[in-house]
Amino acid sequence: MGGSVRQQQDGRSQTPRGLRTSPTGRVPQWVLDEAVGGRQPSAAWRAWTPAEPPALPARKQRPWAGIGTAVVVVAVLSAAWFLGLLPGVATTDADRTAPSPGVEASDGRLGTPLTPPAAGGTFAFAQLQDDGVTPVAYDPCRPVHYVVRPDNAPYGGEQLITDAVAQMSAVTGLRFIVDGATDEAPDEQRQPFQPDRYGDRWAPVLVTWDTVTEQPDFAADVAGQAGSLAVSVGDGPGVYVTGAVELDAAQFTDILSRPGGQAVARAIVLHEFAHLVGLDHVDDPTQLMYPTTSDVLDFAAGDLAGLSRLGAGACEPSL
Repeated sequence: MGGSVRQQQDGRSQTPRGLRTSPTGRVPQWVLDEAVGGRQPSAAWRAWTPAEPPALPARKQRPWAGIGTAVVVVAVLSAAWFLGLLPGVATTDADRTAPSPGVEASDGRLGTPLTPPAAGGTFAFAQLQDDGVTPVAYDPCRPVHYVVRPDNAPYGGEQLITDAVAQMSAVTGLRFIVDGATDEAPDEQRQPFQPDRYGDRWAPVLVTWDTVTEQPDFAADVAGQAGSLAVSVGDGPGVYVTGAVELDAAQFTDILSRPGGQAVARAIVLHEFAHLVGLDHVDDPTQLMYPTTSDVLDFAAGDLAGLSRLGAGACEPSL
């Protein structure tokens, strides 16, 4: 039969010998497709809406908003959860639901966003302020801390994250600080303030390599999901204070085993971090934020223009 895929009598396919396997011992689907002369079909991105977080005492809450993600099959957790301080908020340390105001706030921006390309391009924001125009973004006057849970990481995974963060910082002007490894697990109900674990500050962005058990959506051709949580003081603007990036450990292992897989994996992580800082999908297939698979493996003009806007958000030392 050569390199073809034989069929057993019970109808199940039998994998021929001699095909390449991933580090997990599995034969990736693209290898099987190649063996029979087929091509891997293009898959559409799916949207995913997380469960609503529990209400916090004496605070108002706006609903979560679900959006879709990235370049190979990814979903996005868009955590648009606005909190406003109301009368009667508990002030004792044991009952606090937010850190002391102004932690690490600077008098000015920590970096300068990239000048948007003159050609322009299509972009969209995950969340807008009440004016319907200004995007919700991270505070450019304080650093964005992040931690990485190294469990299940594929070979080269750490470098993918480091490179994506560096490029995100160069484009947005936001300063990212890695706080090292953590044992915190992904959680749809993750609390934005965890003083016992992270001290008197907003919890850092959590980056994890998930198993299908931890994130069942990854069983359905979804390679990752990401999003951020926004808070506001009173009638002030919403500001992202923390977020999460979840990546499918098994799928990244397979992707990285393919010819050209490094570039595809990099594009997915870039797409996810763009969702983290506030970009949404667009209908333009020439942009990295297009919601279906494509040959675009880096930020295009519209992506860059949107990210530049997100790096020019307002400084909010009251948070």
